[in-house]
Amino acid sequence: MARLKEKYKNDVAPAMMEKFQYKSVMQIPKLEKVVINMGLGDTKDNAKGLDAAVAELATISGQKPVVTKAKNSVAAFKVRKGMNIGAKVTLRGEKMYEFMDKLLNVALPRVRDFRGVSSKSFDGRGNYAMGIKEQLIFPEIEYDKVDKIRGMDIIFVTTAQTDEEARELLRLLGMPYSS
Repeated sequence: MARLKEKYKNDVAPAMMEKFQYKSVMQIPKLEKVVINMGLGDTKDNAKGLDAAVAELATISGQKPVVTKAKNSVAAFKVRKGMNIGAKVTLRGEKMYEFMDKLLNVALPRVRDFRGVSSKSFDGRGNYAMGIKEQLIFPEIEYDKVDKIRGMDIIFVTTAQTDEEARELLRLLGMPYSS
């Protein structure tokens, strides 16, 4: 069992039950999925760049990404409908907990001048979104083989009803919020 999942069952769930006074254990919020999205608009002309980005995302997440396509044509950006413009991965279950553990304990401390993540990036329904400026913070990525530094968005989807519940859930799981 993943280390973070064990922590959730043994420490986080009882603490949440006590703090929010839930009547049933089924009301306790939990992490549902983690979505990692990488926008690759600059690679619309370069197929090798797209392949490299997809390979890096697969290495980071441990799962094959889905290449996303443009839904509409946008003349100002020289984008046609159906062009490859990004890649995304949806992690659930064990892989989700393994990725989150790696992100919180290995990758985020490697960010230069890291003072914590914003506690204001909640959407009002208990989901949290954060951005990472470079993929180099993950230990699997070899610095010499990176052709271009790319950022990514990471969304944590929870079953929490409010932002306060989700903030507490992620804090107990180890999310380093800035004060």
